[in-house]
Order: sequence, then C-alpha cells, then structure tokens
Amino acid sequence: MTLISRMESVQSPIIPVVGELIKNSPGTISLGQGVVSYSPPAEAIELLPKFLSDSKNNLYQAVEGIPPLINILKEKLAAFNNIEINDNNRIVVTAGSNMAFMNAILAITTLGDEIILNTPYYFNHEMAIAMTGCNPVLVETDENYQLQPQKILAAITPKTRAVVTISPNNPTGAVYSRELLQEVNDICRQRGIYHISDEAYEYFTYDNVKHVSPASFSDSSDRTISLFSLSKAYGFASWRIGYMVIPQHLLTAVKKVQDTNLICPPVVSQYAALGALQAKPEYLKDNIQKIAEVRELVVESLKKLEGICTIAPADGAFYFFLKVKSQINDFELVKRLINQYKIAVLPGTTFGMNQGCYLRVAYGALQKETAKEGIERLVNGLRDLVKS
Repeated sequence: MTLISRMESVQSPIIPVVGELIKNSPGTISLGQGVVSYSPPAEAIELLPKFLSDSKNNLYQAVEGIPPLINILKEKLAAFNNIEINDNNRIVVTAGSNMAFMNAILAITTLGDEIILNTPYYFNHEMAIAMTGCNPVLVETDENYQLQPQKILAAITPKTRAVVTISPNNPTGAVYSRELLQEVNDICRQRGIYHISDEAYEYFTYDNVKHVSPASFSDSSDRTISLFSLSKAYGFASWRIGYMVIPQHLLTAVKKVQDTNLICPPVVSQYAALGALQAKPEYLKDNIQKIAEVRELVVESLKKLEGICTIAPADGAFYFFLKVKSQINDFELVKRLINQYKIAVLPGTTFGMNQGCYLRVAYGALQKETAKEGIERLVNGLRDLVKS
C-alpha cells in the first residue's frame, strides 16, 4: 500500500532546485536568492562573549525570547514602526520570520480553513498553508502589483481566517501605501479575521517611499499579526532570528506551537541580535545606500528590455518581477539562462503566477561590478531567447 503524505501537495522549494542548476553550470552569477552581500554589524559579534561567559545560557530559555532582546525590540517597534507594546499585544522572538508565519497559521486555523494570499505570493507562505492542511485563496494584485481591497473582500468566506500582505514585497518589490493597508486592515477587523503583515524588508525602501506598519493603526492590535526579520537588514540570514507582534489573546496558542517545534529561539543568536540592534545608525544607512546604488544600476540596464518585458515599479525590497513577452515556459527559460548565459533568476510559477512567463530578479546579494555583469548577461539572454 502506498501511503500519501500531506507533503505530496506542497511545492518543492525553488532555491535548492535552482541552486543545483547553478552548481552544474560553473561561473553562473545568481540573481536568485534574496539575501544581502554584507555581514552582521560588529556589535553582534562583540556580544557573543557575554553569552559564552554565563553557563546558564547553555540551558533552555524563555519560549518567547530572552527579556533583554524583548526590551530592545519594544524600543525599536516604537521608534521605527510606531507600534506600542502594551497589555493588548506581545512580542515573540522566533527562528526567522518564516517560523513566525507558521506559528501564526497554526495558532489561528483548523483543518480546511482558508488564508488569502495576494499574487504573486511568497512561496514559503503558500507552502506553510498547504502543510497545515489549510487552503490558500489567491487574489490578484493590479498591473503594478498593488493590493485590490475589493477583490480581497469578495474572496472572504466563512472559512477565511486571515489576509496576508507583504510590504515591501517579495517577489515584486512593490511597497503598499498607508491607504491600501488601512483598507485591508479595516476589512479584517470588520470581518473578525486576522491581517498578517510580513515586514521582513521594512528598511529597504527607495526614492523617499516610506514603510508603513498596519499594527500602528488605531484599533488594529486585536486583529493584526506583524512579522519581522533580522535576516535581511542585519545580514543575519543563517542566524535565524525574527520576531512577531501578536494580539495578547494568541500568546498561549503561539507559545504551544513554538515550544513544540523549537522550545526557544537559539539563545546564542538572540545575543547576537541584541548586539545588532544596538549598532550605530550608519550601519543600516550605509549598507542600504549601497544596495540602492546597485538598484539604480539594475534599473538602467533593465530599460534595455523594453518591448521584451513589462517591468512594474519596485520601490522596496531588492527585487524586480519581470513579465516576459514569451510563450516559453518560465522554468525552461530559467534553465536556458543558466546553461547558455550563466545567469540565474527564479521562475514566476513558484510565486503563483501560472498564466504567462514571469521571472524574479534579486539584486541584494551583489556588489556593483558583479551586478552589472549579471544584469548584462540577463539582458543579452532575454534578448536572444525571447526573439528566437
């Protein structure tokens, strides 16, 4: 007898798949994975001896995070996000914001419930929903990948438990306005469902565009779940530290999930995070400025694809999402770009875009010189392959 696991319905993670293609094509420049090129601040490393000096740190610590880190996160949330931590909400430190998302889904759903994702979605969100036995309900964004609140409203059913928004967005780089986020937040509050706001790229905005946190809206704390990460802004990808701000009434459920899966976030990484959050402001400012300069280079190069691709505005994160005017299957196009042009991007199907040919271009991990070479390869490859 063949046993069918729930994993059968979950898509395979695209990063390892493309990574294997890159490995088999030496010299390939990757515009695939969404990471930054810079390292954590010195303050993160300097705090590690403090962790090592206390043998009690080798024992399990609080499920929701160590108190010093919780306290500095309260200060950060108040100063940057305009989110007040009070009797109505709580901070829970997690092993990255992907764990925070899984915590949230498990805490608020039962089998067969629905979660609304705006397309293109972040693939790990869709995978987590499928793994938990829930159903993703897909709602289209507009031609510039902006939210369409009336379509979100129309998609709500008695089984809907949450609407997910990501701003700045992965995979599109779109940044949602205060007005759009307020409208979605109001819909969720009025319908008694949750607004899950993924803000992993909160610091990465350009051209004077501002990030807005829905949990800063009045009367939002009871129905807003906010997800944050140190992976991007602090070069912390492998350290696995994120955090979530949740309504107080979800704390017991979230702690059950986290204690079962993790017991507590890695304490050594929490100490590093505590140090990182005390870095001088120049650390973030200077590193994000360097990424902004790479972005400008990418913008100029992508203009050469006019007529071949539609490229929507991308005022945040470090992605562009290209709609390629081609009948070629997007994954086949990705393979050809790697094999023939030594340049790797991700296919749009993994982000839920099954009609048409889409590619995600990530530029955060590259220095200027490598980015210039990589984008030139992409431009040349698309010019040749789409015409052929």
